[in-house]
This record gives sequence, C-alpha cells and structure tokens, in this order.
Amino acid sequence: MSLINRLASDQADFEQRLSALLDRGDEQSRDIDARVAEIIAQVRARGDAALLDYTRELDQIRCGEVAELEVPATRLHGALEALDGEARQALEFSAQRIREYAERQREGDWHYEDDYGNRLGQRVTPLDRVGVYVPGGRAAYPSSVLMNVVPARVAGVGEIIMVVPAPGGVVSDMVLAAAALAGADRVFTLGGAQAVAALAYGTDTVPPVDKIVGPGNAYVASAKRQVFGQVGIDSIAGPSEVAVLTDGSLDPEWAAMDLFAQAEHDEMAQSLLVCSDPDYLDRVEKAIEAHLDGQPRADIIRASLAERGGLIQSRDLADGAAIINRIAPEHLELAFADPEAVLPLIRHAGAIFMGHHSPEAFGDYCAGPNHVLPTAGTARFSSPLGVQDFQKRSSVIHCSAHGGRALVSASEKMAEIEGLAAHARSAALRGGGEQG
Repeated sequence: MSLINRLASDQADFEQRLSALLDRGDEQSRDIDARVAEIIAQVRARGDAALLDYTRELDQIRCGEVAELEVPATRLHGALEALDGEARQALEFSAQRIREYAERQREGDWHYEDDYGNRLGQRVTPLDRVGVYVPGGRAAYPSSVLMNVVPARVAGVGEIIMVVPAPGGVVSDMVLAAAALAGADRVFTLGGAQAVAALAYGTDTVPPVDKIVGPGNAYVASAKRQVFGQVGIDSIAGPSEVAVLTDGSLDPEWAAMDLFAQAEHDEMAQSLLVCSDPDYLDRVEKAIEAHLDGQPRADIIRASLAERGGLIQSRDLADGAAIINRIAPEHLELAFADPEAVLPLIRHAGAIFMGHHSPEAFGDYCAGPNHVLPTAGTARFSSPLGVQDFQKRSSVIHCSAHGGRALVSASEKMAEIEGLAAHARSAALRGGGEQG
C-alpha cells in the first residue's frame, strides 16, 4: 500500500480527488463552537473566577487568584540568561533577522496636495495593546513567540500581553526566554478559549486588548472567530501545509524530507508535490519509503501523508502552476534551477521559497519573513502576518476655504441622488465663503 496519495491532472476524477484531499471537514465544529461560546459567556460574566475554574479543569492548575498565573519579569529574564550558548545564539540570530525584515515593512504617514489646495493623506499609528497567543502543551514554540511579538514591537504597540497554556503548571523555559528577548510586556500561563475570551473582554487581572494574534488548536480558532468584532484578529489558522512545484531537478531525498518537515507537525498537516515527470514522482515515493521509518515522528508523518499528502502529476509546467494557484498553499517551494522564471506564474501562496536551497524549514525559524501565514486556501485573499497588522491607518482630509468650494457641487449632487438633504446642506454651507 502506498504511503502517499498519487494523483494526475489528466485523470477524469482529478478535480474531485483534489477537492477531497484539500477538504478539511467540519464534523466537530458545531460541538466545538457551542462549547467555546459557553466558555466565552462564562469569562465575560465571571471574569477571573471563570479563568480559575477553567484553568483548574483543563490545565490541572490550582491557584487562589489569576495574578498567580502571571509570570514575573524576573523569571522571563532568568530563563533567557540560563540558556546555553548555542540555544541563546540561535534565538538571538532568529530574532534579529525577523526584526530586520519587519523594520522594512513599517509604514509611515504620507500626504499630497490636490489641484485645489486641499491636503489629503494618511496617518499611521500603532495599536495600543495586543494579545499574543502562543501554543503550549505537547510542544514548545519559541519561534511563534518571536514571529508574533517582534513585529508588534517594531510597529510600536504600546503593550503586548502574551498567553501560553501550561498544562500541569509546566511551561517551556525556551518560550519564556523568547518572550523576554522579543519584548513581551506581560505573560500569563493561560490557554484555550478562556485565554482568548480574557484578552477580548478583559477581567480584573487580564487587561482587554485591541487585537489577538497567534495560532492555536480548534478551540482557540473558534474563540478567535467568535470574539472578532470585539477585537481584531490576525486570521483563523488551520493545520500547516506545504506544496512543492518542481521540474524534477530537486534531489528526491531532499523533496521527501521537505514533505516530512511539514507532515511531522501533526496528522492534519498537508504535504503536496507537483511535477509533470511521473518517473520523478516514483523516485520521490521511493525516497519517502526509504527514509520514513528513521524519523522520530514517523507515526505522525505516516498518518499525515496517508490522509493529506499527495504526489500530483501535472501535464506541464503551466498546468502545475495552475494546480498550485488552485491550492493556494501556505508554503510553496519553487524547486527549480531558475525559480525566477517560474515565479510570474504564481498568484496565490503565503510564502514562496525559491530554488533548491531555500527549504520551508528556514522560513519557520530564521529566514526573516513571518511564519504566520494564510492556510486552507486563504492565500487567495490573505497575506502573511507583518508589522502592518499591528498598525492602523487614519485618513486625513484638510480642505482650505478655496479648495472646499471645489468639492461643493459634486457633494451636493451626490447627496441629492442619495436623498440626504442634510448632507447636501452641510456641503453647500462651505460654498458661501469664509466662516464668519
């Protein structure tokens, strides 16, 4: 039995099979949404008391007040100082590269003057307070801390509140060290929908924020969806995914390992490879068979490849690019000797890794661009997390007496068309000369 699905775009049922492979289903979503709605309602109504109850029930942490769940700044900085040399060097190297990239994204104010002397422009200001959700539990993700906190800090956010679940009271020292290095202002060992609700509505101890960013499980995703409007959110993150488009010039073992690197996240992660050469797909499949059992997370990879993975034979390069645009993957590797020639064919992808020496794994940690990316096909209309997500823009309109008169006639007519008499009169009053 094959370890990974095989598809070909010239098969009559290709679109049906591809759609089935991409379909993530929502069998549990109603039950999850209902449970999350209950948690949010309890946190809104009971505040800290609800947080203590849920932390005791779900994370097996007993404490008398939520303030005990806040990690002291001394512990954060102590965790950073205690890191061994290589770990700290890797963390600092990654943070610096993320910061350098983020600094180039920062927007500033601008204005121009029109032909009538009116001054029009845009003012850019940072958000006052942001909440960062960092996954915890089975694995530690200091990279997630850096990718969310560093651009917020570069944007000039006033206060950054980080939450991270700590089942059994255990939280990764690497995560705490990353929080200290990136510049989180306050850190709470809170997780799940209850943490999202606390950030959205605030409690006596946890301050309300303006936006919540960061990935989490299905309960966290549901909570972010339900509190949107009360606060901003970055996105509803789904399982991670990679697609590799190649002409067969990528070493099959490298290709297999790139697919493994995505599949080892969890059983729902998706790893796809598209190529027009069936012999190359055979070689990649053999490389998967040869190297899978040697992977520490082989069981997870095997389940992911069997359920969500695919080797897809395209008709040609143009067809392969069309398949990629249909998938709109979170991560895309263009594994060609000359990837620049292929790039114009790609319209939809969260992050694009160019050539044979740019594996997606670099992007997860230290390449520089953010690893918080649109998933589940949302790269069709969404972008990676960046400094812009922590800034807001205000339009600025400054009309002179002369310049304002130039806008009166059109404003009056448009107001008349829309049946808004006060609008028309408000505009007309500016046409009679200087204010007395």
